[in-house]
Amino acid sequence: MAALTLRGVRELLKRVGFATVPRRHRHKKKWAATEPKFPAVRLALQYFDMTYSVQFGDLWPSIRVSLLSEQKYGALVNNFAAWDHVSAKLEQLSAKDFVNEAISHWELQSEGGQSAAPSPASWACSPNLRCFTFARGDVSRFAPARPGSLGVMDYYLMDAASLLPVLALGLQPGDIVLDLCAAPGGKTLALLQTGCCRNLAANDLSTSRIARLQKILHSYVPQEIRDGNRVRVTSWDGRKWGELEGDTYDRVLVDVPCTTDRHSLHEEENNIFKRSRKKERQILPVLQMQLLAAGLLATKPGGHVVYSTCSLSHLQNEYVVQGAIELLANQYSIQVQVEDLTHFRRLFMDTFCFFSSCQLV
Repeated sequence: MAALTLRGVRELLKRVGFATVPRRHRHKKKWAATEPKFPAVRLALQYFDMTYSVQFGDLWPSIRVSLLSEQKYGALVNNFAAWDHVSAKLEQLSAKDFVNEAISHWELQSEGGQSAAPSPASWACSPNLRCFTFARGDVSRFAPARPGSLGVMDYYLMDAASLLPVLALGLQPGDIVLDLCAAPGGKTLALLQTGCCRNLAANDLSTSRIARLQKILHSYVPQEIRDGNRVRVTSWDGRKWGELEGDTYDRVLVDVPCTTDRHSLHEEENNIFKRSRKKERQILPVLQMQLLAAGLLATKPGGHVVYSTCSLSHLQNEYVVQGAIELLANQYSIQVQVEDLTHFRRLFMDTFCFFSSCQLV
């Protein structure tokens, strides 16, 4: 076998069309240093398989399929637009307003004596909300929202389940309302749609997320409402809100940062399961409890607070609520009453699947 010199190898490579790369342009990839062994979405799925299979048992496989499926959006009608015209257009798509359909169905049952109507205090959902969804099994999608005849967007696309905390808050006309972790802004917009907010404080610690909230308000809410005294946007540490404005608000929404389960399974960007965010993820329940406690302290005696997450984890839901209740009782001698929302689950069970063993909605 003939031995090739270095010059002979270069000549051979030129003949077959391979150009050598000058040494100064060569790049040796350091895999271990620059690329994670597993992507964050895979780490998230492994974590969920380990924890949720225990928490949900035989239900986990079907929940898993749902989380991994493409997200379906609802269309929240913008009441600052020509809402009746927008609703008619959405109905032509065979979409249904799940909020008013559920309430109408419940009222008919109550009139016919087929169900026991709850007391007025526990019954009241936040009013004037219209959100259209396609039926189960219908994979149709709403077109992206466009500006309407009144200069604002016709509807806002959101996960329809994200509207449930706003509905459960039970706003009444003239309420002073706090959205403690408001960005990116879908729930803040929904709160304004009720027409009940005498004043609304929308807060989020992240300035970049606040910018997204401001953009949504600019696209959906008329200038006279944005620039008036009705909406105040801030970027404060929500954990200190009880000290800043204690006993101030009639209604408080505490939609805390969480593992955002669906996002964590689909998006690498800003994924909390990245190795660099491990410590942040581990202390989430502590942060969540601090935020809920601050929201409770900011509420007037007799006011209402709704705590919500985008996570299925009981560590971020029931345990956080229980921890905040104990904190207020021990450190502030404040008693918090947890309201039974069984009727709320029944009301919307045709649209959503609720976990029957969940202690708190």
